[in-house]
Amino acid sequence: MSDENKTDLSVITEVDLIYRNKQKASDRPKIKSSQEVYDLLRKTWDENKIELLEQFKIVLLDRNNSCLGLATISSGGMSSCVVDLKIAFATALKAKATSIIIAHNHPSGNLQQSAADERLTTQFENAGKILDLPVLDHLIITKEGYTSLADIGLMNR
Repeated sequence: MSDENKTDLSVITEVDLIYRNKQKASDRPKIKSSQEVYDLLRKTWDENKIELLEQFKIVLLDRNNSCLGLATISSGGMSSCVVDLKIAFATALKAKATSIIIAHNHPSGNLQQSAADERLTTQFENAGKILDLPVLDHLIITKEGYTSLADIGLMNR
């Protein structure tokens, strides 16, 4: 084997997965309804951005539907944001989530889901099935309320 075909193993990048949850399991908020998800998201959503630009977040849940954490997956413009499923699911897997709830805001204040919202929900549901990481709901958030796609029957069809 020639020297040019040898790989220098000292320069191979090592991947290290680390997860630290500073909150005791008994202190984590338990999610029992879409209203509780909305309340949790509204407490943490940046008030200066909710009516300015669209953001996409995930709520990470454990087996007891207790919240492991929230993650902002992407921020976009006034009418849309690009969501990379790989980033969302990598985040959920790293946090040892057993299910997730996805959410995004509509800066316009319109609570009606779009065809793009429904397509994205289906993509998330399909990916979640493959990874055995169910997507329980998709909330559309505004300053004054929310729409739950699960509550209106558009999830897990």
